[in-house]
Amino acid sequence: MTLNAPPTKRPRNSTKTKAAILTAARGEFSERGFEGARVDAIADRAGANKRLLYHYWGNKEALYLAVLHDAYLEIRSGERELSLSKLDPVEAVDRIVRFTFRHYLANPWFPRLLAVENLHNARFLKQIADIPQLHSPLVAELKAIVAKGSAAGIFRADVDPVQLYISIAGLGYFYVSNMKTLSVIFERDLSEVYMVQEREAQAVQMVLDYLQTRSDA
Repeated sequence: MTLNAPPTKRPRNSTKTKAAILTAARGEFSERGFEGARVDAIADRAGANKRLLYHYWGNKEALYLAVLHDAYLEIRSGERELSLSKLDPVEAVDRIVRFTFRHYLANPWFPRLLAVENLHNARFLKQIADIPQLHSPLVAELKAIVAKGSAAGIFRADVDPVQLYISIAGLGYFYVSNMKTLSVIFERDLSEVYMVQEREAQAVQMVLDYLQTRSDA
């Protein structure tokens, strides 16, 4: 007589589960804010047991910090993949403006999450130790692009790379975060492809116009 072997448990894929929880938490925190977000709702959205959430992060605040940190890691990783240092200055600026604009557009949860954190006066962001180090390579890269353009006689030399990035990010952030209200105010659907393309092209041109050398004539 042959006895049936006991069913084996499927091994847990912790990496996949953690990624699903982070994705679900992005949506919950960006839609409902930190206070309004519920751990039960995050677990349901992720299709995961709530106990796993506590097992991996301990509490809601730690999960929110992980979501915030992951959000910055994602956009910085995308910027590194652009290999801006290999491009000529104008192309590099064009590429970083379009990438930033499209990142906000493709990830509308991101500007909403930033709005949530700003409502908290960056209280949670201040707890993430490597945020300055995470952003310093981008600032250095923009500084190098401006220097290269200045050496070629096409860019101004008196450009603060931090201010430059704030301008680049602002052009995309404002459009995406205010798309619904602006569409009502101006009676145009700003989510239409042609409107998005027009705005992206204008953002690129505005930054390049600012960077161009000034004529004394």
